Amino acid sequence: MRGRGAGLRVNHRAAVLGQPVAHSLSPVLHRAAYDALGLAQWRYDAVECDELRLPALVAGLDSAWVGLSLTMPLKRAALELADSAQDIARAVGAANTLIPRDGGWHAANTDVAGLRTALAEAGVGRIRRGVVLGAGGTASAALAAMASLGERAPTVVVREPSRAADLVAAADRLGVQPTVRRWPEVLEPDWDVLVSTVPAGAADGLSAGPWPADGVLLDVVYAPWPTALAAGARGVRVVGGAEVLLHQAAAQVELMTSRSAPLAAMRAALVRALSLRP
Repeated sequence: MRGRGAGLRVNHRAAVLGQPVAHSLSPVLHRAAYDALGLAQWRYDAVECDELRLPALVAGLDSAWVGLSLTMPLKRAALELADSAQDIARAVGAANTLIPRDGGWHAANTDVAGLRTALAEAGVGRIRRGVVLGAGGTASAALAAMASLGERAPTVVVREPSRAADLVAAADRLGVQPTVRRWPEVLEPDWDVLVSTVPAGAADGLSAGPWPADGVLLDVVYAPWPTALAAGARGVRVVGGAEVLLHQAAAQVELMTSRSAPLAAMRAALVRALSLRP
């Protein structure tokens, strides 16, 4: 793995693992953090890795490694191979971060913090009526973020309720009691926070509204942006997935470096990277 730091003596290493991983913006964010923090001998790479290869890859890392970021399809597998884990990672059922601790690997989930911080920056201090679109791992993280903001009985909207078993199990571990509903033709505007965790295009049919008089829509998609759902929102505050991406990465940087994340530098690097995407 060659990349940033190839001309320097590298004494700390980290990487994002996943398949596919070439599209990941984690290197942009972490490298910007290292530059801003003056960590010239730190290196962050992107490594293709599937669930079968993950145990051997992690077992082969030496003491230079300060952490791993995990993207799809590795978040559940990372939690399973960890020697210890945050309570929130176990409750959600997924880890997007591994850091070395006490001779083993400790699993963390910074997606929850990324979602919660993105909502807080949009002025959300408490959720009265929350709705989550989707039932995947990010939806489970959204349930945890909503619970931390007071919503323990959200509505979850899915294409096929019978496929929401993992999310319902995560909700039970979180102490959340969601109502699972089948995907509607029109989503009633009876919410103050809506979090869409579905892929780009999946929620296009809901873009015409109706929309509540005041509320917050968080769409975790960051490219292409805006999504049809975000572009169609009227009278609500819209938060894009780039903010979630930024804040979950900032939490990872702090776990791996034990320093405060340089948010301004990371945000500027992310904006530049997204502006260059087709």
